[in-house]
Amino acid sequence: MSKSVLTSDVYRRYNSFLLEKLSYILNHVPDFITEEFVKDLSQDGKISERDICAAVIARASGLDIDKISAHHELYKSYFFDTVHLLDSDEYKNNPYLKTVKFPKVRGERWSFGEASYKPYEMFVCDDFRYMPDGRVIPQIGFFDTDFSYPVVYENGREWMTVTPNEINTMKKPIEKAHGRVLTYGLGLGYFAFMASCKDDVSSVTVVEREDEMIKMFSHHILPQLPHGDKIKIEKSDAFEYAERKAPNGNFDFIFTDIWHDPSDGVMLYKKMKQYEHLCPNSEFMYWIYETLKYYM
Repeated sequence: MSKSVLTSDVYRRYNSFLLEKLSYILNHVPDFITEEFVKDLSQDGKISERDICAAVIARASGLDIDKISAHHELYKSYFFDTVHLLDSDEYKNNPYLKTVKFPKVRGERWSFGEASYKPYEMFVCDDFRYMPDGRVIPQIGFFDTDFSYPVVYENGREWMTVTPNEINTMKKPIEKAHGRVLTYGLGLGYFAFMASCKDDVSSVTVVEREDEMIKMFSHHILPQLPHGDKIKIEKSDAFEYAERKAPNGNFDFIFTDIWHDPSDGVMLYKKMKQYEHLCPNSEFMYWIYETLKYYM
């Protein structure tokens, strides 16, 4: 790719434009690209599926990349780094997904279930990436086959999942986790599972406020975990625990994952951040921080 001469001000406008358009697609028509459509355009493999999907998403975003030079420049500057064809086998072989079997269990508010991505359905697959020139690159992925993943539903609404996004956005916190680990938010126990498998992690304390979720996880999921003896679940509000108990816990690493996305994450992150000074010897990390900071 040739070196761009665009300014940081232009990139800021492009960042805003692209995020607005991609948000609409992901929230309203994530599966508008079909397998048949991609196969028809691929010319028997002469054009990559990733390039086809990137170009189609660009056009759906209102870009005329063939006739308008500014649109072509935006396309070159963003879409090759934004749209990714993911390897389904890589994620299916994730240790958590290979180990844990999910029963179809329903409680009063919460239930375990399964959902799936269709071939070429678009979804967020990682945190934002920040480039030195001012570009903010969203990460959009798709598979070329059906891909199923586990879900926790709250009153029928998808709340917590283990998808490529969760797997990718937790790589760094899992890598950093060490010693006595504290995590706010249970979900499906992905972070607790992965952290507990590390030799340099001695314990994982999980703070979760929903009693029903704790009971379901403890009964159906925890017994399947190979290092479940390292995991302790405490029923508490995250902020109360951060103020009253975490300072006495001698935790080496603290990870917070109590939000759904940036719409609720920015406020909750700022609130939790205020308690860091109470644990001066702990290392802190926050889920999807790179994405949250764009909106702060």
